[in-house]
Amino acid sequence: MKGRKKRLFNIIFLLAVFALTLYGMLRGHNIGEVIDAMQHTDGRYLLLAVCCVLLFIGGQAVAIWLMMRAHQEHQSFGKCLLYSFTGYFYCSITPFASGGPPMQIFYMRKEKVPIPVASVVMLIVTFLYKAVLVVAGLLLLLFGQRLISRYLSGVLLIFGVGLFLTVGFSFLLAMFIFRPNLAKKAMVKGLGWLERKRFMKPKEGRRERLEASMDQYGETAVFFKTHKALMALVFCVTLAQRFCLFLATYFVYRAFGLSGASVWLIVILQATISISADMLPLPGGMGISEALFVSIFAGIFGSNLVFPGMVLSRGITYYVQLLLCAAMAVVSHFVLGRAPLDKRSMKKAPEAKEARAEQ
Repeated sequence: MKGRKKRLFNIIFLLAVFALTLYGMLRGHNIGEVIDAMQHTDGRYLLLAVCCVLLFIGGQAVAIWLMMRAHQEHQSFGKCLLYSFTGYFYCSITPFASGGPPMQIFYMRKEKVPIPVASVVMLIVTFLYKAVLVVAGLLLLLFGQRLISRYLSGVLLIFGVGLFLTVGFSFLLAMFIFRPNLAKKAMVKGLGWLERKRFMKPKEGRRERLEASMDQYGETAVFFKTHKALMALVFCVTLAQRFCLFLATYFVYRAFGLSGASVWLIVILQATISISADMLPLPGGMGISEALFVSIFAGIFGSNLVFPGMVLSRGITYYVQLLLCAAMAVVSHFVLGRAPLDKRSMKKAPEAKEARAEQ
C-alpha cells in the first residue's frame, strides 16, 4: 500500500511540475511562430540528436556490462541495456534523480546478481557519472573565466549551488565505494536506528545477514578498486556518454541552419546546465533546465530562435528520452527475471498433457 501511495505521489508530482513548466515556457510566446521555426529545421540533424540520446543510454549499458564481466557476472549486453533504460526512466521521474539505481539493483537481483555486487556496480557508475560533471565544472572555474563572464553571469549562483551539491554527493559516494568498512558501520547503525524507532520490527538474524552482505559488498568494492585499468576505461566510457548527450544540443543548433559557435562551446554550455540542475529536487530538472537554456544560449541561438531551440533540445534530450525509457522499462518488467523456456521443457509440456489426458 505504501509503495502504491509513493508511486502515485511521484506521478502527481511529475505531472504538476510538467504542467507548471509547460505554462511557464509557453507564457508570452507566440506558439504559431515557434512551430513555424521548428518546421523549418533540418530533420537530418534532429535525427542525429536522437541518435546521441540512444548512444547516451547505451553508454551506461557498456559501463555496467564491463564491470559485470570483470566480476564474472555473466549478463548479456541486452540485459545491461534494459538496466540502463529502466534506470534513466526512474531517474527522470523522481526528485534528485534518485529512483534509477535502486530499480536497477532490483532488476539485477531478479537476474540473480548478488545485491552487494549490484550495489557496488551502480555506486561506481553513479559516482563516475557525477565525477564527469565535477571535473567539467572545476575546469570551467579554473580556465573558463571569460566564458563564464560572457554566458553564465546571470545564472552563476545556480551554477555554483549545483556544482557544490554535485561535489558533495560525489564525495559521499566515494566514501561508500572506497571506505567499505565505513559503509558497513553506517548500514548496521542505520538498521539499529530503524528498529529502535519501530520503523522495522526487530527480527532475529537480520543484523547477521546484513553484516554478511556488507562483507561481500566490501570484497566487491576492493575488487574494483584494485582494477585501475577497468575503472579508467569505465570513466572514459562515461565521459563519452555524457559528451553524446551534450552533443545533441549542437545538432539542434545546426538543424536551424545556424553556424559560428563551435561544437565545444555548445557542449560546455550544455554541461553547465546539467551541473546546475542535476542535483535539484525536480524530476529531470524540469523548469530550471528550460530557464537556464534560454538564459545561457540566447547569445548562441539568437533571441528569435533560442526558445524554439530550447523546445527541440529539451524535447529530444529529456522528453523523447523519457518516452523511450518508459517503453523499455515496461519491457524490462516482463523480460528481466523471467527464466526462458528451454527446448527440453517445451518438449515435456505436450507429453505432460497427454499423460493427464490418459489418466
